[in-house]
Amino acid sequence: MNLTGKNQKETNRYELTFEVPAEDFQKAVEDAYHAKRSRYNVPGFRRGKAPRTFIERYYGESVFFEDAVDKLFRPAVSDAIEASELEVIHVGQADVTEIGRETGVKFTVEVVTKPEIEIKDYKGIEAKKHLHPVTDEDVEKELGRVQDRNSRMVTVEDRAAENGDTVDIDYEGFCEGEAFDGGKAENYSLNLGSNTFIPGFEDQIVGHATGDEFDVNVTFPEEYHAENLKGKPAVFKVKLHEIKKKELPELDDEFAKDVSEFDTLEQYKADIRERLAKDREQAANAEVENQLLETLVAKVEGEIPPEMYDNEAEENVNSFAYRLQAQGLDLQTYLKYTGMDVNALKEQFKPQAEQQVKIRLALEKIAANENLEPTEEAISAEFKKLADAYQMEEDRVRELVGDTQVKADLRSQMALDFVKSNANVSEEE
Repeated sequence: MNLTGKNQKETNRYELTFEVPAEDFQKAVEDAYHAKRSRYNVPGFRRGKAPRTFIERYYGESVFFEDAVDKLFRPAVSDAIEASELEVIHVGQADVTEIGRETGVKFTVEVVTKPEIEIKDYKGIEAKKHLHPVTDEDVEKELGRVQDRNSRMVTVEDRAAENGDTVDIDYEGFCEGEAFDGGKAENYSLNLGSNTFIPGFEDQIVGHATGDEFDVNVTFPEEYHAENLKGKPAVFKVKLHEIKKKELPELDDEFAKDVSEFDTLEQYKADIRERLAKDREQAANAEVENQLLETLVAKVEGEIPPEMYDNEAEENVNSFAYRLQAQGLDLQTYLKYTGMDVNALKEQFKPQAEQQVKIRLALEKIAANENLEPTEEAISAEFKKLADAYQMEEDRVRELVGDTQVKADLRSQMALDFVKSNANVSEEE
């Protein structure tokens, strides 16, 4: 491959012209002949046995040109980009401008390059860190959640149903004297006060005892999903089989031993307080980081090609599909149920993609401005962390990821740390 031209058409857009010599083209044509000759019938020869010259004479000299060009194109474009010394982020329209046995192949291809951006005043950015001190009430709430998770349901026989109880009921609904679809169930478990059913239904169960049979009179809401029931009165025939209530464990030292590694309730409470404080500190720091990144995005100056946003949105769609797969779903099923197509999903990711691109460009520029470079120790540590996370050999991770990507990620993190350390962060509760 010979690069013959590098012409800038617009900002971040170039047209590359390059050629593949006749010798290389002839070899590609010969390879195409050997790979595809069985497709062609030539009188006097068994299929696949005709010499190349006879196939070309019968079907035309250029019969294998397209396959030869297909084989040559990708490596030729890659070599042309490398020779151009451009940082290409997208390859666009490509054309063959000349082709022949004696001349080889001449190409033109449009490429989009990574933009050169500017960012100023990234030192001394103002941000607020919102503190949320842990109170005794916070500890008690968390303790209550753990207590609730360790509760058990017990049958109630000595009283009527109350809000908060779970009842086992049969019911059948009638509207204008006729039973309607979806209005009947047996041994249905209903938590009273959950507002699962039509307004007023659960309230009319409260006060009834096990074994009671009674009517519940309600009116369907005007916005009800079934057209034939909207705004209409209905009566449900109900039989109450069982009442259960939630029984919470005692909050004592034995409870602490059962749910934690601590011997006393006070020790467990202290651990809850410490964990809540740590979580809130992390959340506050993350909020500060987001404020700083939003400010950096606003300070980015430069013409960023839309293809860069498109590529990032495409990556986001691929990541989303991977996460769905990890949950036992696939992208096509998700799109079917949401009534979207891939392009619509990609558009949803566009705003996020624009933020991500600008953040990355801003941090790369800051790292370059401040001459931030990771040490070999930091690079090795990052590869070890990746190897541990994916349970792979470190050498294999290096082979798959490559030093270039890891160094770029570390430089960006160093740039973010630099912005943080030079920011003016005020604290407020």
